[in-house]
Amino acid sequence: MSVSTVAADRSVCAPLPVLGRDVTVPLVTGGEVTYAALDYAASAPALQRVWDDVAAYAPYYGSVHRGAGYLSQLSTDLFENARRTVAEFLGCRDGDQVVFTRSTTDSLNLLAAALPDDCRVFVFETEHHASLLPWRGARVTFLDAPDSPRQAVETLERALADHDPHGPALVCVTGASNVTGELWPVRELAATAHAHGARIVLDAAQLAPHHPVSVADLDVDWVAFSGHKLYAPFGSGVLAGRSDWLRAAEPYLAGGGASRKVTRREDGGVDVEWHDSAARHEAGSPNVIGAYSIASACKALTEAGFDTLVAREQYLIDTVRAGLAEVPQVRILSLFGDDAPRVGVLSFVVDGWNSSHFAAALSAEYGIGVRDGLFCAHPLVRTLLGGDPQQQGECGAPEAAPGEKSLNAIRVSFGAGTPDEHVERFVRAVRELVTDGAKWNYRTEDGRCVPDTSA
Repeated sequence: MSVSTVAADRSVCAPLPVLGRDVTVPLVTGGEVTYAALDYAASAPALQRVWDDVAAYAPYYGSVHRGAGYLSQLSTDLFENARRTVAEFLGCRDGDQVVFTRSTTDSLNLLAAALPDDCRVFVFETEHHASLLPWRGARVTFLDAPDSPRQAVETLERALADHDPHGPALVCVTGASNVTGELWPVRELAATAHAHGARIVLDAAQLAPHHPVSVADLDVDWVAFSGHKLYAPFGSGVLAGRSDWLRAAEPYLAGGGASRKVTRREDGGVDVEWHDSAARHEAGSPNVIGAYSIASACKALTEAGFDTLVAREQYLIDTVRAGLAEVPQVRILSLFGDDAPRVGVLSFVVDGWNSSHFAAALSAEYGIGVRDGLFCAHPLVRTLLGGDPQQQGECGAPEAAPGEKSLNAIRVSFGAGTPDEHVERFVRAVRELVTDGAKWNYRTEDGRCVPDTSA
């Protein structure tokens, strides 16, 4: 498919206003250009709507659940209304809990701390480290990377067939890969897990900003996501779903807010009665602004309409894929094949280029921000690149000089706030760099490839 063919199918939907859309950055070759933020998979820019809502609330900031004053009561209502908004956004069932956390990583570590004794955990090696690593106290079975959605279901089926159906088990799976952007068969995996008496948690960090997520429709037991990928500021996240394991577990943090009643015993100790609600795992003064910003983002995406947002994002995906297809030196990474549905996340390598060098040139010479490295998904990236998935690596770029081969990749990602010009500039820049080479010299400094300004 050519770029001109894609342009004919262009959606009329405008990008949602985001912070930083008018920021200009200097180019090493001279002059300035509007910054093209194409690293949404790491952190999406905050929606202007979210920032305006937070700014409007800021003068009324007060402690929650602890004060009789007007501002405290207002903040408490805002905090709990945010919980209800998120529950509605996620299609939660009656009895599900919404716990506010710091991030997806925090959410999954909270769930890991709440696992019943002797719980088995099943997780694909293709997961982000936030999903791959929290289960250290459990018996973990790591599943090989599948080459199709059907094989993913079959792989899980075989693994669960050997599991004692009477013991607790949990499956952890992503909704959309943070490396390839490919959508996973969540509903089918959930059905397979439940057929074998296991539960399932969905890492929706990359899915929720791009597609509607319903706990009830997908029939998952829990869902986790981060505010900073959902067009809200840093420092907030959500774990939502079944309450029984969460109520039975010791509080994630012990302290004020998690406790309903604390009394001294005659022997000098203390007895504690913990809350059964989400407050059980929200000890301390909560991040009210973080919770409110997530709720604001949920409302903004719902009001914009996911049908419209998905259609426009698909146009951007088609534009990028068509443009890269015209550069034979570029190889897009994929587990499920070129036709697999995906969100606005694509990773690729360029023949003859160190990925860190290529990303540095995109930034310094074109004002385009992408990500290079292993994307905190080391086994998956190494598998996709034909390396050893057990080989150690760092999340950043390896110690390879410009022009040297490195076992890492480049990731471009975008979403509801991305202007057409940003992806068009990206495609043009890739073509020019591959055809003409970089206009500047680069060197390695502290493990990163940077423009050489010493000349």
